[in-house]
Order: sequence, then structure tokens, then C-alpha cells
Amino acid sequence: MDTLSFKTISANKATVKKEWVVVDATGQSLGRIGAKVAKLLRGKYKPDFTPHVDCGDNVIIINADKVVLTGNKWNDRIYLRYTGYPGGQKAYTPADLLAKGEDRLFRKVVKGMLPKNRLGAKLLGNLYVYAGSEHKHEAQQPKAIDINTLK
Repeated sequence: MDTLSFKTISANKATVKKEWVVVDATGQSLGRIGAKVAKLLRGKYKPDFTPHVDCGDNVIIINADKVVLTGNKWNDRIYLRYTGYPGGQKAYTPADLLAKGEDRLFRKVVKGMLPKNRLGAKLLGNLYVYAGSEHKHEAQQPKAIDINTLK
């Protein structure tokens, strides 16, 4: 058996195949859809996944205002932010973030599931969130996927 025939293929910026996908958030749990979107952004569902390369897809989330949180999490869960000044700790609930903009809640959730480095910041730029069923990325010919079929 010739072991030199088994070579590990490492993707780079030139060889990666990025696609555009549309995910419908209607009736989906926020954390579950956030985890699957983070894996799509990272490229973990692709066979040529490389940890240090942006090999994930561009993800468009539609109907973000119809996402579901169980129990009383809309008002009881608290996200903290610190301004850097004394006494500058701010607290937000998911309802507050959704009221300020539908993309703020999804970006906050997905950002926590991505790497905390320059690659994670770049991957978050590939996320597009819209409240309604309309989006402005028809020119990219995105394909709609069912998020429930992904692991």
C-alpha cells in the first residue's frame, strides 16, 4: 500500500467554493438556528473544511422577526455590554435587540458561536439578516435550504 497517495487537501482562498444560501427562520428556535448558521458560515458542512480559511457560505436569513424563544426568555435573558467607563455596564434583553433591528439579535447570537479572532469577524460579515421574506441578493441566485435537515 502506497501511503504517499493519501494527501490531505487544504483549501485556500483561491480554491474555496463559496455559495449563497437562504435560511427561513419562521418558527425556528433562536439558539438552534444560530448554531447551524454558524456552522454554515464556518464551512463545517463541506468536505474540504480548513480551520484557518474562510471556506463557508454566504448566509441570508429571512423572516428573522418570526424566530421563537421558549418560556419567558424574551424578557428574562440578559445580554451585557460594557462601554469602558465606570458604571457603564448596559443590559439588553432579546426583545430589546429585536426592537432595535432584526439583525442585532442574530449577529449577537451567531458571533458568540464563531471564533474570537480576525477570521470570526470576517465570517460574521458573510451573514445577512432580513425581517421579511424579501431580500436584496437575488442577483447572487441563492439556493434555499431547509435548516432542519442539517445536523
